[in-house]
Amino acid sequence: MSVHAMQTCRDNAEILIHPSSCTGGYLLDENGREVAITEQMVQQACAELEHQWVPAPRYASN
Repeated sequence: MSVHAMQTCRDNAEILIHPSSCTGGYLLDENGREVAITEQMVQQACAELEHQWVPAPRYASN
């Protein structure tokens, strides 16, 4: 997950407004504070991975 994804979640404090959006996991920020992982963070990370995905090269079999 990118630092941008974590920063976005911390900045809007979504977990305080919608505690049910928490996935049950936590990250530690650069100051050692726990930051709840939200559904939005998971979706954003998946979208980034999908965007960066490239298929593995195919090798000719012998």
